[in-house]
This record gives sequence, C-alpha cells and structure tokens, in this order.
Amino acid sequence: MKIVGLVTEYNPFHNGHKYHLEQSKLETNCNYSVAVMSGNFVQRGEPAICDKWTRAKMAIDSGVDLVLELPTLYSTMSAEYFSYGAVKLLDSLNVIDYISFGSETNDLESLIKISKVLESEPKNFKYHLKKYLNKGMSFPKARSEALKNIFDDYKIDNIINNPNNILAIEYIKSLINLNSTIKPYSIKRIVSDYNEIILTGNISSATAIRRSLIAKGISDKKTCYSLPINSKKDISKYLANYSSFNQLINFNDILIYKLRTIDKDCLKEFIDIETGLENRIIEAANKFDNIMDIIKNIKTKRYTYTRIQRILIHILLDINYKKDQIYNFPLYIRVLGANKKGFEILKNIKSNSNLPIINKVADFRKSNANKMFDLDIKASNIYFIGLNNKTNIKNNFDFYISPYIRT
Repeated sequence: MKIVGLVTEYNPFHNGHKYHLEQSKLETNCNYSVAVMSGNFVQRGEPAICDKWTRAKMAIDSGVDLVLELPTLYSTMSAEYFSYGAVKLLDSLNVIDYISFGSETNDLESLIKISKVLESEPKNFKYHLKKYLNKGMSFPKARSEALKNIFDDYKIDNIINNPNNILAIEYIKSLINLNSTIKPYSIKRIVSDYNEIILTGNISSATAIRRSLIAKGISDKKTCYSLPINSKKDISKYLANYSSFNQLINFNDILIYKLRTIDKDCLKEFIDIETGLENRIIEAANKFDNIMDIIKNIKTKRYTYTRIQRILIHILLDINYKKDQIYNFPLYIRVLGANKKGFEILKNIKSNSNLPIINKVADFRKSNANKMFDLDIKASNIYFIGLNNKTNIKNNFDFYISPYIRT
C-alpha cells in the first residue's frame, strides 16, 4: 500500500483537481489517496461555496479514497498555519508516503531551497524582512523581497510571487519542522492561474468557477465544462436543499453586529491583529453597513483582502488562539468521506496512528480535544445560518450528517 496525501479545499471539486489527483497517483506510483480538506470555512477567509459533506462527496465520487477534515482552526489561518495543520495531520497518520501539491514552477529543488531558508530564518533574512515590513509592505511581499536579498537567482522572483508555489513552500517547511518522513512531490499546474476570474475551458480556476456558479448557477454550459459530472450532480442536489451558494456577504448582519459590539481590547487579542489595526476595523464598522465596503476601507498595502477576511471569520467564529497553542494540534482524525480503499487506509491508520478517529461525535466531545472539535461544530452551525436551509436539520449538523460512504 502506497499512499499519496493531498492538502485541499475542493471549493468546489473541479477538473483541475481531478487532473492533480490522477497525476499525483501516477507520478508517485501510489495506489491510494488521502485528502485533508478544509471544512465549512476556507483559507481565503470565506464560507465554502458548498458545505464540507457535499464537497467530500464530490471528491470521493471523482476518485479520492479518503477525505479527512482539516480542523477549522487551521482552515481559516494564514498559509503558514494552514499548511502546518494539514501536514501535521497527514504526518500523524503514520501511513503517508508522499504529499503532492500543485505549483506554478514544478521546480522542487528550488522550492526546497527556499523552504530551508524560511524555516531556519538566518540573520540576514530576518534583517531584510524587518526592513521591508517597516516600509509598510504586507508580510508576503516583505518576505518575498527579503528572499531576493538571499538568493542571487533570477528564478526566485518568479517562484515566490505565485500563490501555489507559496503554499508548496509552506508544506515543505512544515515537513522540515516536523522532521517528517513524507516525501514532497510537485505537480505543475496547467492552463489556469489560481486567481484567474474568467473561465478558460475544461480546466478553470476555482475562483472563476465560483464566480460563475454564483452568477449563473449550475445550468451554465461553460461552468459545467469545468466540472466533473459527479460534481455537477452533487451541486444540483445541494442547490435543491439550500437554494443558493454560501458567500461572506450572507453573514453581513451578524458581522456588523459583532464588529460594533466587540471590546477593543478583546479585538486586539485575535491572532492577525497588529497594533492599530483594531482601530481601523472598529472605525470602518461604524462607518459602513456593508461588510465588503468595510473590508475595502480597512485594506492597505500591508493588510490584504484575504488577511482581513480571515480576521472577520475569526471574529465570527470566536477563534482566538495564541500562536504557540496552534502547534499543539490536530488531536483527532475526522472522516468526511471514504470508498472501499478508504476503509483499507483507515484500518492501516488505526494500526499506526495514536490519534483517535471520530466515529460518534457525542462520545468524542468528552475527550481532551473537546475545545478544538467544538469549534468545528460551531463553524458548521454558523455556516448554515448563511443559507436558505430547506432540510429538516436546523442545528448541530455534525451530529446528524454522516460521512459519505461509497461502496
């Protein structure tokens, strides 16, 4: 049994994801796959377009063997913590041979070289990083500029300014940090840029697909051309239950209420809040009634849209962990979907991992991972507030919705 691990969001599962899955198994010579997938809120600081169970079903129906949930604590964090949580979960399974990720460069040697510098943070790098941050640059931009001072290589600039390369570097950093035996493997992205907003044929970016789905629905031919047949079916079923896709704007009133009533000292405690940012947030919240206008008003060169959106999700879900606490998790394995081969993997995990596998939610809540798992439950309950829910389940969704099993 050779197993490849994938860190995913599948928001939604599209043809590019299917290509990555198939190429990962082919090029690593692995015959089993495990996807660690964000739950109901994703790394961009948004609700996922469809709930975690629907997206897990899309993945299993399209060939992934086992889908595990990346705890909400990690799925709503910056690339560094997002990657660390996912890699640590894969590493803790003690059965994964490879972690495969998409990248724009496909130059694994350079990605590893950069990762080692970022993990060790030599004095020269720290000096330049601080210098650029003091100039008002965002952290990602300052880090990129600092790396250019370390490497005298024309390729570096191109590598560190692409989003999938950045995630790839964070995955490798985490492997180094954990002293993991999992081997990194890079699959070159094809056709579409990660942030491309226009559909580009059979393989389009998730951003373009989401925009098109929200604007035109599942019946649009161009959108459907970018999705596997099973994803189309699962999205249609989802819409029958919830009428529309979830978006950040759906939580406008809740967020306005939270921002206008939160104590400033409490706001300062959230992980991505730097000195003074709490004032910008409160000022904008008292000035505008639309959350998107608030975000635009807060944004600066240093504070990107996605960073601000993540802060808002942390406020919405009351995610308030200290940085050193984040490295103590994950503490459990939550199955969202599996096929027959997935059950073979689970049997192997049970024999090799010390982490508990969640089978019954009520029993697991009694464990010492209660606080972290309660956050996942809370995230689900808040997620569905943003939808026109036509189902009989109105709350405590994690207690009633079972993992998808494909037999």
